[in-house]
Amino acid sequence: MTTLRPRYSLARDWLPILVCGIILFVILPQVLSSFQINLLGRFLTYAIVALGLDLIWGYTGMMSLGQGLFFGLGAYCFAMYLNLEAAGKNLPEFMPLYGVTELPWLWQPFHSPIVAIILAVVVPMLVAGLLGFMVFRSRVQGVYFSIITQALTAIVALLLVGQQQLINGTNGITEMRTIFGYKLSDPNTKLALYIITGVVLGAVFILCRFLIRTRFGRLLVAVRDDENRVRFAGYNPVAIKVAVFALSAGIAGLAGALFVPQVGIIAPKQLDITASIEIVIWVAVGGRGSLIGAILGALLVNTGKSVISSARPDIWQFIMGGLFVGVVLLFPKGIVGAIRDLLKRFKPNWRMPASPNLEVETTTLAAGEQQ
Repeated sequence: MTTLRPRYSLARDWLPILVCGIILFVILPQVLSSFQINLLGRFLTYAIVALGLDLIWGYTGMMSLGQGLFFGLGAYCFAMYLNLEAAGKNLPEFMPLYGVTELPWLWQPFHSPIVAIILAVVVPMLVAGLLGFMVFRSRVQGVYFSIITQALTAIVALLLVGQQQLINGTNGITEMRTIFGYKLSDPNTKLALYIITGVVLGAVFILCRFLIRTRFGRLLVAVRDDENRVRFAGYNPVAIKVAVFALSAGIAGLAGALFVPQVGIIAPKQLDITASIEIVIWVAVGGRGSLIGAILGALLVNTGKSVISSARPDIWQFIMGGLFVGVVLLFPKGIVGAIRDLLKRFKPNWRMPASPNLEVETTTLAAGEQQ
């Protein structure tokens, strides 16, 4: 049987990454103000979250409405460290207001920045892994999976609102002044955080691209297209889906840890259902099943949101809503999908880089079926 595999090209694979790196790290810091650099750094963290969602939605076919939760958990973990660093030997400023006289045990590990960063990734992965195992073992999929992740996000957001003594409830964790001894308000610190975020985005993109080009990536697409056939071929779809769900949650948690020092606050409002729906919109606009599309969608939507809300603060939500509806109706495959279709129309023999819809094995992992 014929097997279609991606053609590798050094120029096609690495030249775009090099060009993007030059733009992000050389050109933009020279032309943007400190405020704009800080704003773009936040958008880059959103792009990281979008990559994680694209893995489970675009490539595996599971639309999660819980990515905002995992993003928020990672942000809370690192915010606790930043809050303790600002407080020094004292308690965080909000705790005495609620009668707390001793640092709660939950905060103790976050004196260490290394532990905080590790937990920012591990805690979301554990939550997603546990939830995924229970859900996927029961063969829950489709819209029911989306509803369950949405419900979990709502429940956790409500629980956090009620934890005034522990995490300042609905006000969230604030009072973040320094990171590793450097002032967060310093333009040089903002630039350093922006560069680190850009490097992490590049690393996550390369990791995701590597995964989707391996047997694991073809398994993800196979699970999306025909889960029963994957099961009959001798693979365990539950393990595959749990693994990719946990991985996407870890990516979201890492993004949250990078987000919070650039914003200086994390509150339950920032990880509610609305935040998760916005992440889905980013991927849908950019083009699901395309890593470049996920990044592009996150950057374009949030840049448009910032520009339009500044220009028309009275009606910007209506304008953004209309744009989203228009994009979805006119470009159901997203921006990248529309570009693909346009290029194929004018150049029929033109080949896109590896796509889950165009260049996968025509048999469902024949090697697995022979086992």
